Amino acid sequence: MSKKILLIEDDPTIGGLTHKKLLSKGFQVSWAIDGEKGLKAIYDEKPDLILLDLILPNIDGFEILAKKQNDASIAKIPVIVLSNLYSENDMDKCLKLGAIGYFVKAKVFLEEVIEKIETVLKDS
Repeated sequence: MSKKILLIEDDPTIGGLTHKKLLSKGFQVSWAIDGEKGLKAIYDEKPDLILLDLILPNIDGFEILAKKQNDASIAKIPVIVLSNLYSENDMDKCLKLGAIGYFVKAKVFLEEVIEKIETVLKDS
């Protein structure tokens, strides 16, 4: 059975490309366009992995990470951050909140993100 990925991304271009690429790699993919919908989808769908943007409408990615980390029912779901925030502080904060990877959108090829996802899910 294919692994389920929840994409939480508000940019329609980046989200669309990422969604399409993940589907082409055989993943089941659901896509939430804001933080509130994303958090609800985490609880409703219990995905195998979350690909999370940080700058989101309603609830930002940092808050999603904090809520996830503090709820045992969803805490173990791995999260990879894909954001345009690239300060060391933002990266450190995400890793402290339980993210297992951090990619800067402007500095990464989608293939690299997919490789990380495949590695994480292979080991789970």
